[in-house]
Amino acid sequence: MNIILVSERLAKARTITLGLPQLLMLGIATFITLIMLAGLMNYFTLRFAADLNLPYLQDQLVSAQRHQNEKSQSYLRENLNAMAIRLGQVQAQLLRLDTLGERLAKLAGFKPQELMFDQAPGRGGAPSSIPSQDISLGDFTKQLDLLTRQVDDRGDKLGVLESLFTLDSARKKLIPTMLPVAGGWHSSNYGWRIDPFSGQRAFHEGIDFMAEQGTTIMAAAGGVVVYSDFHPQYGNMVEIDHGNGLVSRYAHASKRNVKLGDVVLRGAKIAEVGKTGRATGTHLHFEVRQRGAPQNPMQFLRLAG
Repeated sequence: MNIILVSERLAKARTITLGLPQLLMLGIATFITLIMLAGLMNYFTLRFAADLNLPYLQDQLVSAQRHQNEKSQSYLRENLNAMAIRLGQVQAQLLRLDTLGERLAKLAGFKPQELMFDQAPGRGGAPSSIPSQDISLGDFTKQLDLLTRQVDDRGDKLGVLESLFTLDSARKKLIPTMLPVAGGWHSSNYGWRIDPFSGQRAFHEGIDFMAEQGTTIMAAAGGVVVYSDFHPQYGNMVEIDHGNGLVSRYAHASKRNVKLGDVVLRGAKIAEVGKTGRATGTHLHFEVRQRGAPQNPMQFLRLAG
């Protein structure tokens, strides 16, 4: 393209030749200039729309604000719904922790009401000299995530602790720690004594409990009946195997209420007090044996006082 410039000031006409590169650069510059002018016009139009009081511009401005408000409301609803779900999960975990806490309190010998699981912990303190700060949505979400992870972790640890407590409780129920006769008092201890029949020094392998004829004899722990028969010296006798080689023996009964192979629970009635066999009077002879060797029942029983 050739452009010829003619002017009175020029002695002769000038010719400017524009090639393809120059035309391309001119087009780009023109396009950028138009874009900038359109942007400036839009900015000043929106900036002074309220002052100009033009109906069309007012409608456009209200529409834009309405669209922005809808986007903001939608964002808030989505975040609130997400936080509500997380809050419900935390509440469910806290309920689980409260239930676990009550069970652990019972296993540990506490009353659940003493630990006040249904009440919020007391909190307080004097105002700090450091100015308070508003918490942002991002900080709140981070704190909620951290709290959720901590609650899950505490729940898992309490679950393991409950399993250990339950296992320990089950083991205790299989150890003869319960008095076999309610209200009975022992008249002869475990160890060396003067035999009431021979008058000689002899080793007494159990404890004798004084009780009236027919008094209920209870299993000192749960287990399986491995002997229920009449013995020449022990009279009517019951033996219960508690596992791990631990056996409890109940002798001189007037009546046996269980038979060989029965499974009994701790505190179940297994016989009645009598004076059968080698006995000078009505009483219960109680023994604890570990792999056949006699043990002092006092190591197992929880005697009053």
